[in-house]
Amino acid sequence: MTQQHSGVAGSLFIVATPIGNLDDISQRALQVLREVAWVAAEDTRHSGKLLSHFNISARFLSLHDHNEKQRAASLLQKLQAGESVALVSDAGTPLISDPGYSLVRLCRDAGVKIVPIPGPCALIAALCCAGLPTDKFHFIGFLPAKSGQRQQVLSDIPANVGTLITYEAARRVKDTLADVAVVFGDERELVLAKEISKTFEHFCHGTAQSITAWLEEDPQRCQGEMVLMIAPPADKPDDDIHPAAQKTLKLLMSELPLKKAAALTAEIHGEKKNALYKLGLSWDLAQ
Repeated sequence: MTQQHSGVAGSLFIVATPIGNLDDISQRALQVLREVAWVAAEDTRHSGKLLSHFNISARFLSLHDHNEKQRAASLLQKLQAGESVALVSDAGTPLISDPGYSLVRLCRDAGVKIVPIPGPCALIAALCCAGLPTDKFHFIGFLPAKSGQRQQVLSDIPANVGTLITYEAARRVKDTLADVAVVFGDERELVLAKEISKTFEHFCHGTAQSITAWLEEDPQRCQGEMVLMIAPPADKPDDDIHPAAQKTLKLLMSELPLKKAAALTAEIHGEKKNALYKLGLSWDLAQ
């Protein structure tokens, strides 16, 4: 797998590692980590403990937010010399709110083979157990640390992107819940997932206020890794579509097929495309 000094470029493996339970690592991931020439790790000490647990010895290079652009160039040289590299983050899938983008982009542009080794990912693990819509979702990574910036980011998200998913630090989760209530209202459905795959894994469902109350019942609940999920707005009745959106729909229907007119109106006004389509259809049938 390493192809060292063969004259053939090595491969870059994007290796997902456990987010809590070490048994979640795949046999394929272990095989790759055993055979590559180098392991590029967000924190070599953290990843060193993981590999030691599985009796794997590896040559490590650090690759984190502060050195990625410089390190990517040297890793590319190793890959082009025939040495394969495994990229790992501290937990989960690299590049998903973790370092690695600059390296992958550089390798892609250089024609290096990039191989995904699928595995744990906190946002997917959280979403599939939350009981919120999964047909469409929008991942926004970590929100800004300051309240005003956080509210602005949330306010700028269109209404039709599905379930919103964000990672949050335990020390500011209550502040974020307060901002979510300001932007989306006190009644918006939320799910807070914490410590996924670990001993104290828990999914708390409710409103911003009720989840905050749950956290405040026990200070230890404000610890650990957290994923906050925000349900899409509840479907509006057809007759609750904003008059401005109705006007836009009528104008577009005079020039475009109903399906296209409804899609464009939804994009412009943040309304539900299906509701607009049904409304336009009712107008056609009434004529």
